[in-house]
Formats: sequence, structure tokens, C-alpha cells
Amino acid sequence: MPANLFSEIEYLKGVGKARGEKYRKLGIGSPYELIYHIPRAYLDFRTHVPVCQAQINEYNVLRLTVFRKLSPQRIKGGLVICKAAATDGIDDILIVVYNNVYGFQALKEGETYYMYGKVSGNFLRKEISAPVYISAQEKVLIQPVYRLTQGLSVNMIRSNMKQALELMKSEPFETLPDEIMRRYELKPLMWALENIHFPESDMASDEARRRLAFDELLKLQIGMSLMKSRSRRNTAHRMDTSVDIGSFISGLPFELTDDQKKAVNEIIADLCRSVPMNRLLQGDVGSGKTAVAAAACYFAAKNGEQSALMAPTEILANQHFRTLSGFLEPFGVNVCLLTGSMTAKKKAAVRERIAAGEIDVVVGTHAIIQKDVEYSSLGLVITDEQHRFGVAQRAALAEKGDAPHKLVMSATPIPRTLALIIYGDLDISAITQLPEGRKPVQTYAVTGKLRHRAFGFVRSRLDEGRQAYVVCPMIEDSESELFAVKSYAKNAADSDLKGYTTALLHGKMSAAEKDRTMKSFRDGEIQVLICTTVVEVGVDVPNAAVMVIENAERFGLSQLHQLRGRVGRGQFESTCILITDNTSEECVKRMKIMSSTTDGFKISEEDLKMRGPGDFFGNAQHGLPPLKIADIACNMELMNKAQSCARELLENDPDLSKPQNRALKMDVLRLFSREIIG
Repeated sequence: MPANLFSEIEYLKGVGKARGEKYRKLGIGSPYELIYHIPRAYLDFRTHVPVCQAQINEYNVLRLTVFRKLSPQRIKGGLVICKAAATDGIDDILIVVYNNVYGFQALKEGETYYMYGKVSGNFLRKEISAPVYISAQEKVLIQPVYRLTQGLSVNMIRSNMKQALELMKSEPFETLPDEIMRRYELKPLMWALENIHFPESDMASDEARRRLAFDELLKLQIGMSLMKSRSRRNTAHRMDTSVDIGSFISGLPFELTDDQKKAVNEIIADLCRSVPMNRLLQGDVGSGKTAVAAAACYFAAKNGEQSALMAPTEILANQHFRTLSGFLEPFGVNVCLLTGSMTAKKKAAVRERIAAGEIDVVVGTHAIIQKDVEYSSLGLVITDEQHRFGVAQRAALAEKGDAPHKLVMSATPIPRTLALIIYGDLDISAITQLPEGRKPVQTYAVTGKLRHRAFGFVRSRLDEGRQAYVVCPMIEDSESELFAVKSYAKNAADSDLKGYTTALLHGKMSAAEKDRTMKSFRDGEIQVLICTTVVEVGVDVPNAAVMVIENAERFGLSQLHQLRGRVGRGQFESTCILITDNTSEECVKRMKIMSSTTDGFKISEEDLKMRGPGDFFGNAQHGLPPLKIADIACNMELMNKAQSCARELLENDPDLSKPQNRALKMDVLRLFSREIIG
């Protein structure tokens, strides 16, 4: 079967089944997907030097003619070493290739190549190890370097890439109308794809990257807009504006901040519309998002509608259950908990009450979206820390009702730039004020030399009756030098924390064990909780006033801020001590940022600048297509242009059905699953 752009990658000449499996490990299943395997760097073979000028123990580009190939040598362990003698016309050099017979066979005696590799040896005898090479006849001297997997070499991918690009030339298509390309000064797609892989010049590479980054941002914006319009179908749960929540607000044990009141008003206005609410409520650690969610649940219950709140962990689900029960039960609103660790009998009883409409608010983990959970009238769906679920799980909970209203809560302050991308299908409410009485957490970064002094401070706070967290990055000891909670807890109990009650908390414990430990800590039976990042989100112990974070360099800024948010939740002065022996410029900068501000939004902006959007949430947990080319932190101007372009295209052609937009629509559908955007 002849290959086409969208056929299986195995049909591409020279690939076959074995290499096809290697490509699939890189997420490449077709020639089209191969074309979008963007180079991670380039080798510039224009800058070659004579052998006599090659820097020893450095990487060099040499122009060499192979004049003798030696027989491959097999050595202990099955390793194969291949060697060839080459010259630049004046001096000789030995080419050494390890365990790559295929690559060595491709070298021909008498042929001239540009070679890039590490040169070793001395003035009299030099060798170049495992060089990357191209023929001296090659016209394009800026060559791509790709992300590889075992069994795939750069030369293999380059060869297959050229074939895939030829295929595209034989079936050319363009995703953008000429007028759009002119207005936004964009190169044609085919030109951009050729020059992202085999650029004619540095400028050509930059122009190609700009076009492809624009495409990526445009497709993301269009996909999110289509998701948003899909959710705008009429809801069966339009609520009554005349329902008064004044008695609930005045009955809370504290006064809402202006930001909280504004968010409540925005949510209630949405709940009374004929289309489903689709709103993000984002606020810093401890800003009072749960009180806002409680007001929304109260309003829904008084309208005869059920609410469901889904949290990513059982610890957080339990926390929300306690808080919401405290807020809502005095007003006759019934709240229940449904988690995976409950007994089958308990779960069945709770499910029965939900289906009968006896429960107004269901709080739980992903257990609340299981097929056997039926709601009487689910009008409001709330997901907490939504980036830990992904779009598909959020959609699964929404399917439980008849186009219910949706509220997403996040205690991970997201820069507005990133929020527009990640939550592009949502309207945004932000709480930036902290409730009255909340004191900023004093933060200090120290080296391991000051660890004992730091723990002297911890002990003084414990002696005052406070409690503390100690966070380590690992659970078990490993070959690395990172601290692990199990051995750390044992050592600390015998030294710095001797005489104080300590306990362990980590992800490998069962849900029941974690809950027991957290309850004991909350009840004050445990003075120091030695834990992993399992406490990062939602745990509320007002008496905890000190946190020590070991190997602080291992955590992102936003994660450090989330961890720090576990203290300072009561009326006591609170402190966070970051311990790291990493003295790199980047680490020092991050520790200074953490010590100088407690504003989560500022921190998240810095985090985005330093780590980029790809690492912002880790493992693409937000459920959206990963960005391969565009850098949101640096491409804000381009993103704004892509947003304008997306708006214009969708205004003129809401479902991209016009002939000139069909290729673009197919690309959007490939990026997003069809289930999500319909």
C-alpha cells in the first residue's frame, strides 16, 4: 500500500514494522505526525574547522574524507566498536562509532562528509567519537537534532522526515486563507514545515517557527472556543433570581471580603441564565473559595437543585465535606460524602439517598462520577483543583446532569495569560484578597548548615503549643541525595525532634491510614507531620504554624507556595523554612522570590517565566494538547494575534464548515478529542 500523509508510519519507505514501533514510542503514528516532530536544536555544519585546529575534549565540526574502514570489533558485553580513518586533506583523524553498525555501514570510502562530534586525543593523534554527519554534497548545512528513543538515530529521522515532506508536497494543503497570512505576515505552511526541519538560514528558521507557533496557538484558541460554544446549549437548571441568600451570608462566622462577594454575585447571575455557567473561581491559598462555593450550593439547594463537588484526593474531599457541612447544615442543606474507600454498604446507602433527592450537596472524589451514581436533579457541578483532573473528567461529571452549571475552583493561582489558554472555555472570577486576620507567612531560605538551628526554632514553636510540617521530596531512600520521609522521620525522632510526637504521611499509605493520620494531626495528638507533597492542597490545620521544606530546589515556585499555604491558616504568626544546598543562579533566584512575596499570582507569573507552560502543571495534567512550539511566556504578542484571528474566523464561520477552513478544522479535531468539542 503506498503511503500518504495520514497512513500508518510503517508504510513510509524505509520505516517498516520494527522502526514504526520505535516511532510510536515518540507518539508518532503517521507521516503527518512525523512532520510535526519539531527539532529540539540544530547543528550548524557551516562552521567547520581543520583537524589541526579542533579543540581537544570539545565538540567540533570537521570536513572529512573517509579513506579506510576497519572491520568492526566485538568486545565484552556485546558492544561493537567500528573505526574508520579519515583526512581533511592535510591531517588524519580516526572516526570511532559505538554500537551503531547501521550508521557505520552508511559511511563510504572515498566520500566526503561534514561531521560533528567530540574530539579527543592529543596534538599528534586525534579521534572523533560517535559523530553526527551529513554528506558534503548536502546543500542545507543547518541540520535538525530531534528527540530520540532507543533504536532511532538522528540520521534515520532526518531521512524519513525528507520523505514525509515530499509526501506533503505531493498532497499540498494550507490551513490558513491567503488574506489571513498576509495580514499577520505569516509564511505558507509548506515553506514553514520545510524550514523548521531544514532551514535555509537562521532567519528562515525563525520565520518558520513563528508561523507554526501561530498555528498552534490559533488551533488551541479555536478548540477552546468550540468547547465553550458547545457548553452554551440551554440548561434545564435555570434558577430563580428572587431566591435570597442574605440570611446565609449574614449567618457565616466571618464577613466575606469584597472579592468573595463579587464572585458570589457573578456565580448567582450565571446560575439564573438560560445557558449553563462555565466559570473558573481562582484564588490564592486560604482566600476563601470554599465559602463562595458554599453560597453557590446554598442558592442551588433553595432552587431545588443538587450540587456535586469533586476533589482530587480523599484528604481534600474530607476537608470540603467538613467545611461545607459546617456552613450549610445549620440552614437545613443536607451534605454527604462519597469516596472510593467507603464500604460497599455505605456507598450503596449514600447513592440511594442521592438518587432519591434527599441529598442537596454531594462531596467526593472521582467516585461521584461513576456510572452507578444517579442524581435526582444535578444543577451545579463544582470541581476543585481542576488541573489535576483534565478536561475529560470534568466533562464526565457534567454528563451526570442535564447541561448543569459548572464551577471550577483552583488554589493554584494561574497567570491570566496561561488561564486564558488552559481555561479558555471558562469565564474567570478571581479572589485576590485574603480574609481579615490572615497574616502573611514569614519565609526564610537557608542551607543545610543551618538545619539544626532551624529545628531549634521549630522546637520553640512546638513548646508554645503550635504544630509543624516537615516536607521531603521522596518516600523511600534512593541512590540520590534527596531526603525521604521514612528515614528522615526515624532520624529526626532520634535527634532534632526527640521527645516530640511525630507521624508520617505519604502517597503510598492507604486512604484510611492517611485520614487517620490527618485526623490525629488536626486533633493535636501529633505535633510534627513529616510528609511528602500529599499535603500540598486543601489540608486545613489552624494550629500548624511552622513548615520546613527539605530539598526546596526540587519543587517549582507554585508548588512551594501551595505547600507554604498549609501554615498561617489560624491567628498565629507562621513561618516557612526552605532548606537547600543548591547554589545555582536559578535556585538562588527562586528562593529569593519565595522569601520576598506571599502573593500567589506574582509567584505564578515568575514560575511561568522560569519554567515555561509545559512544566507549569507537570505531565500535562490539565488535559489540553501540549504546546510543542509556542512559548506562552515569550509569545504573548503572537498569542493575542492568534486570539483575534480565532475570533474573526469563528464569527464568519462558527463551525469552520467553509471549504477554505476545513483543513484547519481537521487539525483542531486532531489536537482535541472529538468527544470534548463535539
